[in-house]
Amino acid sequence: MPMAQVLIIEDDPAIRSALKRVLTERGDVVAVAGTGMTGMAILMEAQPDIVLLDLGLPDLDGFAVLGMLRAVTEVPVIVITAQDDDRSIVRALDAGADDYVIKPFGADQVAARIRAVLRRSRRGLDEEDPALVIGELVIDPRTREVTLAGVPVCLSRKEFDVLLVLANRAGVVVTKRELLAEVWRQPYGGADRTVDVHLSWLRRKLGETAAQPRYLHSVRGVGVRLVNPGEGIP
Repeated sequence: MPMAQVLIIEDDPAIRSALKRVLTERGDVVAVAGTGMTGMAILMEAQPDIVLLDLGLPDLDGFAVLGMLRAVTEVPVIVITAQDDDRSIVRALDAGADDYVIKPFGADQVAARIRAVLRRSRRGLDEEDPALVIGELVIDPRTREVTLAGVPVCLSRKEFDVLLVLANRAGVVVTKRELLAEVWRQPYGGADRTVDVHLSWLRRKLGETAAQPRYLHSVRGVGVRLVNPGEGIP
């Protein structure tokens, strides 16, 4: 894999130093920041390939930084957190994080997470990926653009990811556990509400409801499937 430009936003000097050393040794170009505002300034100037973001920053709440970051870029983010409870992890993933590591951790573990996230990100930018067409719904994995009957549909990052997973398996029921694993990289249960909320938002933007579905059809107790309205439900 080509070397990556990595931005580390972490207030602990020892952690910053260890991560920078390991990542630099494997050929990455690393920038570091000890505060959220400094990190945002570097982000806008350097446009890194991936960001490592500590949630416990001295100037801004890490979730606030994540929200600011997501407002201006789609760059992959790995959250660094000392909070290992499901609620905090789900909140970070919902807010747009691509993965997370829990303190204490080994720098080599973080390097492996970076490689995995970048593989997924770069695979999503493959120019050979064709647009997916389901009825009047067109989903372009390369540009991450969606149109419905020729009208652009503005989706959040996670909404697009959910739709893409469903479109890649059009007509097939996809379980909430599968969506958690593929979109949120969370292979365990306990966060079905996260999926439900994103499906609700997605339905609204597609001009439908759970009670009157067109494209997104729930199968009670199983999951959801994306169908072409013109073909009926098998």
